[in-house]
Amino acid sequence: MTAHTTASTALLTDRYELTMLQSTLRDGTAHRASVFELFARRLSGGRRFGVIAGVGRLLDALESFRFGESELAWLREADVVDEDTIAWLADFEFSGSIWGYPEGEIYFPYSPVLIVEGTFAECVILETILLSILNHDSAIASAAARMVSAAGDRPCIEMGSRRTHDWSAVAAARAAYVSGFAATSNLEAGRTYDIPTTGTSAHSFTLLHDTERDAFEAQVRALGTDTTLLVDTYDIPEGVRLAVEVAGTQLGGVRLDSGDLVSLAKTVRKQLDGLGATSTRITVTSDLDEHAIAALASAPVDGYGVGTALVTGSGVPTSSFVYKLVARAGDDGEMVSVAKASKDKVSVGGRKYALRRHDENGTATAEVLGIGGEPEGPGRLLLVELVRGGTRIHHESLDAARTRLKTALGELPPAAKQLSRGEPVIETVFEEVT
Repeated sequence: MTAHTTASTALLTDRYELTMLQSTLRDGTAHRASVFELFARRLSGGRRFGVIAGVGRLLDALESFRFGESELAWLREADVVDEDTIAWLADFEFSGSIWGYPEGEIYFPYSPVLIVEGTFAECVILETILLSILNHDSAIASAAARMVSAAGDRPCIEMGSRRTHDWSAVAAARAAYVSGFAATSNLEAGRTYDIPTTGTSAHSFTLLHDTERDAFEAQVRALGTDTTLLVDTYDIPEGVRLAVEVAGTQLGGVRLDSGDLVSLAKTVRKQLDGLGATSTRITVTSDLDEHAIAALASAPVDGYGVGTALVTGSGVPTSSFVYKLVARAGDDGEMVSVAKASKDKVSVGGRKYALRRHDENGTATAEVLGIGGEPEGPGRLLLVELVRGGTRIHHESLDAARTRLKTALGELPPAAKQLSRGEPVIETVFEEVT
């Protein structure tokens, strides 16, 4: 399913995008052919790789990036730009082209995650909307991929809606699903993106009832014996005993939300088995991140519910993407490579083409970026065409993105699974192509 934004997204931007537009319209440079590139100079948080998410949301937002009467009236009332600029915005419709890394692809420092080609005017006003979506969603997806890797074959469930902005929660659930999470607790994410949803009860449900038994009986009557009962509101051993007594040995699962989860999981598993509930699953929650999940690898846990750490990028809430002009037409119409000169914020001019180089075993060895043309040699080309002549041509399911990520992760060296801070697992190499 694809979500289409109905409201205008045009004012989800920074004022200086429009003041630059006004200035270039006045001096005539607004119509110069330009190439902008969205990339990260480094991987945030010392991570070994990053994951792209949000491409579908970005393309939806671009389709709604129009200045209607309401937006134009506010710009006029707030005296943001002059009447000539307002007239230009009234007729705005992106007519350029966009290439990018598809959703679920891996990226590294300087990977040309998005390449936007058009006039300076139409490219520059897209900067904020493109960055805000990809910076957020890719940060969540990158954290989620580490969690899924740490979990192995045990499912992860996204349940962080109460720890972030309401609509960010929906985007986070989507990004987590791209990275392999099995389900979400967020119903809007389920409706909008067809992501499986799950959820049973909180401690308040147990506390509402006169006894824990009353609560368990009510839940089983309503949801059946395959439900998951929360057993740590009071005394955990007694909660487990009551859960099996009420639901029977075919109880679907129990959830632990506090305490020493490794020790508790072992104790609860032993108790469940002793009661004959050998197929009852144990799900753990309680402020999990990828490190906590990895620490639970030896515990008899069947699934993880992840909230705060996921929706905040597990301490890395942004992908640090930037959006830079890398080429533009000169007075003679010929394209000229341009780049900001800065010791700490290095950019590389020129339109890029990306290829992931592999060794004879199919393991990725380098991110090769050709400047001015496609790099030579064996490898997998990474850029796909998203928008052609202003028209969206890329439509893809989240399941396709999930499959792509599994394939891309399978190409990386084993060091990619390390959770400690370190260098990118493969290097980025620039090649001049003439």
